[in-house]
Amino acid sequence: MQQTSDFINECAELSSLLDSLQAQDWERKTQFEQWTINNILTHLHFWNLQVDLSLTDPEQFIDKMQNEVLPSIMSRGFRTTEDEQISERGTDLLAAWQDTYRAMQARWLTLDPKQRVKWAGPEMSVRSAMTARQMETWAHAQAIYDVLGLERDSHDRIANVVVMGVNTFAWSFKTHQRAVPSTRPRLKLTLPSGKLLTFEQQTDQAGLIEGDAVEFAQVVTQTRNIADTQLHVSGDIATQWMAIAQCFAGGAVTPPAPRTRYRMTTTRHD
Repeated sequence: MQQTSDFINECAELSSLLDSLQAQDWERKTQFEQWTINNILTHLHFWNLQVDLSLTDPEQFIDKMQNEVLPSIMSRGFRTTEDEQISERGTDLLAAWQDTYRAMQARWLTLDPKQRVKWAGPEMSVRSAMTARQMETWAHAQAIYDVLGLERDSHDRIANVVVMGVNTFAWSFKTHQRAVPSTRPRLKLTLPSGKLLTFEQQTDQAGLIEGDAVEFAQVVTQTRNIADTQLHVSGDIATQWMAIAQCFAGGAVTPPAPRTRYRMTTTRHD
């Protein structure tokens, strides 16, 4: 399953960056809700463990979600819940996260993409599960690259995140309690390789979004405000969508304000 390989490759790229961190870097606060790098990797590791449990022991997963994780998140929030479950920090956390995602590769790679697995919300296909893990890894990694002042490489596997962004067009409106438009805008997006990724509609009434696929992914994952990209957006529906786009689950989240998520000019400590 290509989505599994893409998820593993996303993790491997982030792993290379984290392997080079100095001890003091782990407590750096990022532009994402002031989470530290430790916080971000704890979050990624925790939910990798949960999705893997949903495959290997669905009954235990359901029991844990319903009786432990979700009640705790509702009453005390993500940070407290995840920090209590994951005790490692720094290089110990890195090693635990690496061991988990590498072990997941063998379990998930040969599955039927349409196989269903349980989740905290509605169940989903294993293809969607791996795409969601890639999306989370890629999006949260952006905050780490930003705080370290580093450019990141881009790859055509970002197409998975783009597709997730397109598929959650209606969700973005629903979760923000807005009427869902009857037609989605057309998209013409260029992948890092130069390949054109298009999503056409029978009518142009909803508008057009055109430009860099990575920037579109940044907007739908809320790692950048649309104003901080070079995307060309035309039409009322397209403009509305890009102002509230949210490809991840949960309650409505307001996108970052302009110029609040960016690559910082300061670099990590030596």
